[in-house]
Amino acid sequence: MPLNVLVTGATGRTGSIVVKKLLQQPEKFAVRAFVRSFDKAEEMFDADLPMFVGNIRAPETLKPAIEGCDALVILTSAIPQMQGMSESGQPQMGFPPEEMPEVIDYHGQVNQIEAAKAAGVEHIVLVGSMGGTDEKHMLNRIGNANILIWKRKAEQHLIDSGIDYTIIHAGGLQDKPGGRRELLVGDNDELLKSPSPSLPRADVAELVVQALQAPAARNKAFDVISKPEDESATATADFAALFAQTTPGL
Repeated sequence: MPLNVLVTGATGRTGSIVVKKLLQQPEKFAVRAFVRSFDKAEEMFDADLPMFVGNIRAPETLKPAIEGCDALVILTSAIPQMQGMSESGQPQMGFPPEEMPEVIDYHGQVNQIEAAKAAGVEHIVLVGSMGGTDEKHMLNRIGNANILIWKRKAEQHLIDSGIDYTIIHAGGLQDKPGGRRELLVGDNDELLKSPSPSLPRADVAELVVQALQAPAARNKAFDVISKPEDESATATADFAALFAQTTPGL
């Protein structure tokens, strides 16, 4: 029987790639998408894809989407927006009050985890960001909103929930083709010392798909980047071996 998977943040730049990859393997996955805009989702995906419209800030909208699911993929995140210009003429970035990282990246993810727990979901794959070990990281200064701190708190809630987890701390995300690079995994943000701590969104999406299938990815949290394409002798293909290098806990 195919694995029943709900993807939240399904119309996002990485989430949409995950959904499309899962849809390419109907014998393995029965996919659902949780979205805020049905019109946007309808433009992106086949009309046969089950789509649930809701908001992670409203737990009651998650319940019908997640009932009967085996796995949940969390790809929601607060997104900074232009808030105006500083006196020196520099763009000022921040978050709308109703979409602050505390609301989206902590409470919104906790809502998803708790809904999954109530529904009997067996596995959650959560895509987060590198940099969470550094409270002074530049991303935390955007709008003084501490986005990585709130992401980290939600990740700990997932670990404490008792549900099997895979937490992927992705490096800087690139809109480039996937499947062409060697992936590197680590922890505690050590990979941030690399010359280019980044990787294509498509490779993150492939990691999600592989993690849903690999026992070695269960109850693991890890950082991931890729070697530049011109420095990759071979693209990563043995994901079981890659996950075997990862460790539990944050």
